[in-house]
Amino acid sequence: MSEMSFEELLNESMKEIHVGEVIEGKVIGVHKDYAVLNIGYKADGILKAFDYSRDGNLDLTTVLKNDDVLMVKVKKLNDGEGQVLLSRKELIQSQVNDKLKVLYESNEVQTGKVIKVTSGGLVCEIEPDVNVFVPKSLVSNKPFEDLNAYDGQNIQFVISEFNPIRNKCIGDRKRLIVAEEKARKAEALAKINVGDVIEGTVTNVLDYGVFVDVGNIDGLLHISEMGWGKIKNPKKTYNVGDKVKVLVREINGDKISLTTKFPDENPWLLARVNYALGKTVKGKVVRMTDYGAFVALDDYIDALLHVSEISREKVKKPEDVLTIGQEIEAKVIDYNE
Repeated sequence: MSEMSFEELLNESMKEIHVGEVIEGKVIGVHKDYAVLNIGYKADGILKAFDYSRDGNLDLTTVLKNDDVLMVKVKKLNDGEGQVLLSRKELIQSQVNDKLKVLYESNEVQTGKVIKVTSGGLVCEIEPDVNVFVPKSLVSNKPFEDLNAYDGQNIQFVISEFNPIRNKCIGDRKRLIVAEEKARKAEALAKINVGDVIEGTVTNVLDYGVFVDVGNIDGLLHISEMGWGKIKNPKKTYNVGDKVKVLVREINGDKISLTTKFPDENPWLLARVNYALGKTVKGKVVRMTDYGAFVALDDYIDALLHVSEISREKVKKPEDVLTIGQEIEAKVIDYNE
């Protein structure tokens, strides 16, 4: 057998490597923009700064020194100058994707620290180099929150979308909040029954009514249910934070209707006696129409004085005889509870 040449012996002693393979390399030279690694191959490996990490401005001399040992991924066998191109960034991303895939498939709740706030959402770090993006629409069920309030905070979410090809990983915090609120509502509803009298706290005041917290769940006190009197503008009667005693009038699914019309305070309970047929009563003119005037007998009950009953003389319009605020006496000629 003929003797092998030095080149043949050298080639035989060198391992074979392939593109995409993960190998170990030892740093034998460091420059600002690239490092040279001995990878046990017939050619040295070149690790450029932009292939080391996602930091495009990194100076490799600040993170590497001779004799450091790195795990890297083979990017290209020949860079045109006979050297092997290496990538640490691709290896890290591949490891990150493997980690994210497991987390995505587990559907478990994750905790991440908000390391960056953008106009579109939050960048959260689960562990070093493992980041998840939570879009603004999935941060909360409140549409107008200031995202800057989350900066540096730990938040929880589930990974709802993962695409390693596009390096896309989406977190959903809103889903957890909605599920938590649903469970809280169900627990609260189980403790409330129609007919219960509860002291609640006003949480929101609108033109058509107010929302009242009656124990970890809000109920609606509609303007038509605000006592036996007449309320024209809830905002002039209620303020957020007010304590109010309410009666649970109806429960429909997770919606609660409230009232402050307590049955034992119903002014009509005494009206049959106070305003019986034939009785002379006093009242104040509060409103007029073409067909008559409405007279307030007390704070809760109005009576109609028809235009034909205003005077023995013919009256065309109530305002020809009466004025708003005028106190009058009249006899009850009809009563229909």
